[in-house]
Amino acid sequence: MNYRHAFHAGNFADVLKHLVLTRVLAHLQRKPAPFRAIDAFAGIGFYDLAGDEAGRTAEWRDGWGRLDEPFPAEIEALFAPYRAAVAAVIARYGASVYPGSPALIREALRPIDQGVLVELHPADAETLRTRYNQDPRTKVLHLDGWTALNSLIPPPERRGLVLIDPPYEKPGEIERLGTRLAKAVAKWPTGLFLAWYPIKDVAAVDRMVADLDAALERPALRLDLMIDRPDPSRLTGTGLVVVNPPWTLAEEAGLFLPALAERLARADYGAFRCEALGAPG
Repeated sequence: MNYRHAFHAGNFADVLKHLVLTRVLAHLQRKPAPFRAIDAFAGIGFYDLAGDEAGRTAEWRDGWGRLDEPFPAEIEALFAPYRAAVAAVIARYGASVYPGSPALIREALRPIDQGVLVELHPADAETLRTRYNQDPRTKVLHLDGWTALNSLIPPPERRGLVLIDPPYEKPGEIERLGTRLAKAVAKWPTGLFLAWYPIKDVAAVDRMVADLDAALERPALRLDLMIDRPDPSRLTGTGLVVVNPPWTLAEEAGLFLPALAERLARADYGAFRCEALGAPG
C-alpha cells in the first residue's frame, strides 16, 4: 500500500499511534535524565486538514474528528498528553492543523532533550527543515529511515525512543519491519521502540509478529485496533509493536483500546488486541 501521510492525517491509525507515542513520551519525561526521540519516517511535521490532500479523503473525520466527546474520566486522563499536544500545535499553527509525530515529539521535549527527525523525500525534508531546524532541541536529517534506524542508535543519551512508521510503498515491508526492528533492538537493547503497521493482510502481520516474538530478547507489546471486519482490499486496522514498553502501558492499553474500538468502529464492528511479546520484563 502507499501511505503518503498528508492524505491520511488524523485518521484512526494516527489516533492509536499518536496516543501511544504521547503516553511513552510522558513516561520518559518523568525522569530527570535527558532523552532522545528519533522519528525515522517523519513526514512534514503537521498537516492542514482543510488542505487538498486531507480534503480528498477526509479520513480524519472518522479518526481525530470522532474524539470531540470526552471519554469517561479514567480513560480521558490517558488522553490528556495527546489532547494537550494537539491543542498546542493548533494554537501555534491554526485551527485546521493536525500534528504528525514530529510536532508531537517537539511538544514533549524539555530543554535537555533532543529530537531527531528523519525524512527521505527531498521536498518533505526541506519542509521539515524549515519548520524545525530553528529549534535547538530538534535536528532534521535528509536520510532513508531504515539507514537512520541503524546509524543513529544507540544515542549519546542512552535513553529514549525510536518511532518507525514507514509508508509501506513496497511489497514485503511488513516482513522488513520485523527483521529490521529485531536487529535494532539487538543493537540497542534498552531502547524504547514503537513500530507501526497497517492491518490489511492479517496473516502477513501475524507471521511478522510471531517471528519477532521468537527473535526478541526484550519485553514487548502488540497493540492492535480494528475498526471494521478484516478485508485485504482496504485498511481496516492498525497496530503497534512497542519494545521495552513502560510498565504501565499494558494496563493503560486495556482501558484505551476498547474505548477506541467502540468509538471508532465502522458498521458496528470494533476489535482490539493487547498481547505480550518477547522475553518477560
